[in-house]
Amino acid sequence: MMAMILAAGRGERMRPLTDHLPKPLLKVGGKALIEHHIESLAAAGFRDLVINYAHLGAQIEAYLGSGERYGVRITWSREPDGALETGGGIFQALPRLEGDGFLVVNADIWTDYPFARLAKPITGLAHLVLVDNPSEHPLGDFVLRDTRVLSEGAPRLTFSGIGVYHRDLFRGCQPGRFPLAPLLRTAMEQGRVSGEHYSGAWRDIGTPERLDELDRALTART
Repeated sequence: MMAMILAAGRGERMRPLTDHLPKPLLKVGGKALIEHHIESLAAAGFRDLVINYAHLGAQIEAYLGSGERYGVRITWSREPDGALETGGGIFQALPRLEGDGFLVVNADIWTDYPFARLAKPITGLAHLVLVDNPSEHPLGDFVLRDTRVLSEGAPRLTFSGIGVYHRDLFRGCQPGRFPLAPLLRTAMEQGRVSGEHYSGAWRDIGTPERLDELDRALTART
């Protein structure tokens, strides 16, 4: 199975840090955010990665190169200025993603999630990893009923930014900028989205304060 890292976001909430450096290259614990993902994916057996980028993205490609030093092969999906949002970005990358299903992870999170758990086919159109609601997102996103994910109801959990998608989720989509959430909600209404609750370490690195907090936590481990 291939994996895709979403690295095309502008990182507005991280400014001024992201005025001259793309968010995935911000460092925590002595490594760029995106490096933590690449190393975890490689350790889980993922060898072929696709990474999209837009804002200052050439810096990401120059920094990571072919991926050889991480034990992976990186294919790049370059997006226009302003990026294509999550749905549009994945849709553009589909020709680079082999197989029916593929793992996708947001570059701007940090987690110890064991990605090897997701290296298997899914039965529906998507499988989402959900986490407890963080303080900055107390209302959550979706509901987990056994292994089925629903868009309405309670209690709600937060989408971690980690999921496995079947390419048929994007059937009928057109090139351009569009979000992923409406596609997922439609698939949920059809009963075709499964999920799991992960209670391990997970953080959304959305502000300079959260970046600094994670950096201190990881540095203290060494």
